[in-house]
Order: sequence, then C-alpha cells, then structure tokens
Amino acid sequence: MNSLGVCVGLGVFVCVFVWLVWFVCLFFFSVGGHWCYQSQKYQQPDCEEPRQWYQVDTACKGKKQSPINIVTKNVIYDKNLKPLNFEGYDVKGSSKWNIENNGHTVKVALSIFPKIGGGGLRRKYKAVEFHLHWGIEGVPQYLPGSEHSIDGEKQAMELHIVHIREDVSDVTEAKQHADGVAVLAFFIKIEEENKNYTTLIKELEKIKYKGETAQMEPLPLSSLLPPEEELRRYYRYEGSLTTPDCYEGVTWTVFEKPVELSIAQISQFSTLHFDGKNSTLMAENFRPIQFLNKRKVYWSSASSTLLPPAKVVMLVLMLACILVSLFQ
Repeated sequence: MNSLGVCVGLGVFVCVFVWLVWFVCLFFFSVGGHWCYQSQKYQQPDCEEPRQWYQVDTACKGKKQSPINIVTKNVIYDKNLKPLNFEGYDVKGSSKWNIENNGHTVKVALSIFPKIGGGGLRRKYKAVEFHLHWGIEGVPQYLPGSEHSIDGEKQAMELHIVHIREDVSDVTEAKQHADGVAVLAFFIKIEEENKNYTTLIKELEKIKYKGETAQMEPLPLSSLLPPEEELRRYYRYEGSLTTPDCYEGVTWTVFEKPVELSIAQISQFSTLHFDGKNSTLMAENFRPIQFLNKRKVYWSSASSTLLPPAKVVMLVLMLACILVSLFQ
C-alpha cells in the first residue's frame, strides 16, 4: 500500500501526524550519530565536533565531564590517597596484544588484566585497554595534545589506561554502575627517546587507516609508565569518558610525573589517518577542557613533604617578602 492509500485509510489528520513523527525522527537520527574531532571538520563538515557531541549522546552535556584543567591552588589534600597498588603491571604475559586504528585513536586491547587497588579507590579495577591522545607537529615546535592540563599547561600527549570493576565482564556492563570505570592518565612530554615504546610505535605502520588491526608482542604495562616510586603524586576527581557516550562514572587518577618520548617517536602517531587513504591525518584528537562545575579535585598525600608547583611558588614569594621586611 502506498502513502496515499494510507492517508485515505487513516484520515488526513492522522496521516499528517504520522508524517510529522517520521520527519522528526529522521531529523534527530540524521543529526546524532557520527562524532569527530575539530581537526576532522574540514574534510567531514557534517560530523559532530566536540561542542556538538551532546547531539550524539546527551550525557556529553552533563555536569561531570572530562577532561578538566587542574588548578593546583584549589586542590584538596586527601590523606587517604596513598600510593596505588599495581597488581600484575610487571607481568609480560604470553598472548599478543591487539592494536587497532579505530578512527579516533590507537587502541590496544590487553590480553591479560592487571589490577589496581588502594589509593582511595573503593574497589579493585582491572585494566582492559589503553589508548592515547596527541597534538600535531607545528612550527617551530610540536603543538600539545594532552586532554588534561595542570594550571593551564598541556603536554604533547596523554596516555589513558582504562580499567573496569573486577566484578564485571566488559565496559558495557561496567557502565551499568555509577563507579564502573577507573582511568589512569599519564602526560607524555618531549624528552629523550624511550626504548620501551619502540615495539608499540613500530606497529603504527600496520594500522595507518581506520579499521586496520595488528598483533603486537605484549609488554609489562609498567614498562610504559614512569618508575613506580614516581607514581606517588597524583590528582583524583570524578568525571567521564572523554569520547561519546561520555559516560559519567569514571574515577580519574591523573599523575604528575610524565612519560618521556622523543619528538620523533611522538610524531609517528600523527602519520595515521582518521579514515581511509587520502583522509585527514590523525592529529589533535583530544577533547577540549570541560567545566569543573561543583566538583572537587583531590591531591595525594603520599609525599606530604612536597607541594603542588603553584603552592611552591606562593611559599617562595611569601618567604621572600618576609626576608625583605626583616632587612628594611
């Protein structure tokens, strides 16, 4: 039966109502769907860039979104934020890792599931994957691409190790809980070559285009991080995933000590493509800073003798003023 026959059978008013519903549904389904980064808009003008992600998933307009700018003068010291317990982070494992260009980043699915606990976490979480965010080579220097920032300062890249509750089977099930996900975030700064990343970076040549995957030799996760004794100082806050669906149930741990890579190593990541051949190079794949709203950011007390950078500056200035006043 064609649409005219339907109109005759149902009546003009009913038919108009059906058509209106159909057009409204068509509009909303055509608006939401394909999200992208700002760097993709030139080649894909119809995709939804970060400011419009709420049209893809309404949660992206929530009050607990990530990433954030951490203002050190406003952080709250929490004596419960002791050093995290890393279980299995030093184990290499025997099964290969799956590395993928998923059209947004480099994602590495783990074959074993190291765990984290302690450090103020209410439960244990198991690591399931890690991915990265980065900037782009500019003139005269590399333009930073980390998602979080500290006192407005970003780094070249950011590594996210995604963990889910140990009592769930996958990320989908984890999202059914208010505290389903915990992410460890590490800044990556430009320094000397880091040979621990050689295996990972070599595989990038095999995943230049969206959907391509490769198998890589497993590594101890700890080899990709700063030494464990350097992981005592970190920030903690409640936030979200930094890509749609922007699920708000993520416990973030942002470490002060960065990972170090050379400019040549970092530049290899932006040789990938967001899509197929001749598509935009994968660069500046980070979400802009989100409003903190009423959330608090906490700082670990594991090294209580050390202060955040901004407070060190304030203390020095205060001491200088006192000394000047004494000699006047």
